[in-house]
Amino acid sequence: MHVGMGVFFQGLEPGRDDHAVLRDQLALADEAEQRGFESIWTAEHHFTRYHMMPNPAQFLTYMAGRTTRARLGTMVMVLPWHDPVRVAEEIAWLDSVSGGRVVMGLGRGLGSIEFDNFRLEMGESRQRFVEYATAISESLETGAIKFDGDLYRQPRAELHPPAVTTFRGRTYASAVSPESAKIMATLGYGLMLIAQKPWKTTMEETAAYRELFREINGHEPPQPVLVNFTTVDPDAGRARDLHEQYAMAYARSTIDHYEFTNPRLEHVNGYEYYAGLRRNIEKHGLTQFNRFLADLQMGGTPDALVEETVERVRALDAGGVVNVLSFGGMPADVARRNADVYTEQVLPKLRAVDTFRDVAIPIPEVF
Repeated sequence: MHVGMGVFFQGLEPGRDDHAVLRDQLALADEAEQRGFESIWTAEHHFTRYHMMPNPAQFLTYMAGRTTRARLGTMVMVLPWHDPVRVAEEIAWLDSVSGGRVVMGLGRGLGSIEFDNFRLEMGESRQRFVEYATAISESLETGAIKFDGDLYRQPRAELHPPAVTTFRGRTYASAVSPESAKIMATLGYGLMLIAQKPWKTTMEETAAYRELFREINGHEPPQPVLVNFTTVDPDAGRARDLHEQYAMAYARSTIDHYEFTNPRLEHVNGYEYYAGLRRNIEKHGLTQFNRFLADLQMGGTPDALVEETVERVRALDAGGVVNVLSFGGMPADVARRNADVYTEQVLPKLRAVDTFRDVAIPIPEVF
């Protein structure tokens, strides 16, 4: 099984300034490859301490120079917040300097504060994502970007240097709604599964996407990648305490950052699911929703975590899992112990699990 490390620059701990958060997270990232993690990932967020990472490609270029083997993944770059030609250039350049180690994850964004401060119309995000993603993906195959859409028009411009090789099989979307599933499957994207829905729903939507992908492309999609905010400890009591403190804090930070209780989402085109989510929160209470989000994450003793990870990966036919091991206001020593236990008692067992899928159409080996 492919096992990666996610790096999350979250500043929730009282008295810990932004630069201390960055130093601690970079220290963990620096150890990822030598610990045995096969990939290093980060997400994109702006304007709050929820996650301080304005450009994943910038961070991953830094990590490319500090590693030799680990794949470098974006989970995700939010396309409506960028000029597509710049994304295409940055990804192609990162792919070149890293020797083809990039895994590109793309998304359309959800945080109102981010759209507002970028002065963008949130209701256009789905259409912008589709147009931008189409242009970027085609450019990484051809070495030049050109597009004539309703919202995005780009005269032909060459990418120098171009990507090392095709991005088919190594491009992922963070979520696929029924409205955008067809374009994602047409582009050949795999699924990046960041838990936010009931597990049964995730399984059903993943299976439906796989079937749609087969119908359009005539072969299997890239195996999904599962992202998890992970806590682990050999002592069952301490493992429960870690989950209660840090997974719950992370879940609450997600509620706050995305403003799931804000009725504004009910009036934004393309975000209908989240309008329904707010009504469910009103019905069942914020505390219960906080618990629901936290319990979507995996944690426990090493043996329990191995068992649950394998079970979920098998159920999704996933190629691997990406673990965020420092989040929710963890002090540096707690995060390091969390990473140490995972490295010593979980990682070797997961690496021994076979998730290889024999496919009729060969795609680049990612997981």
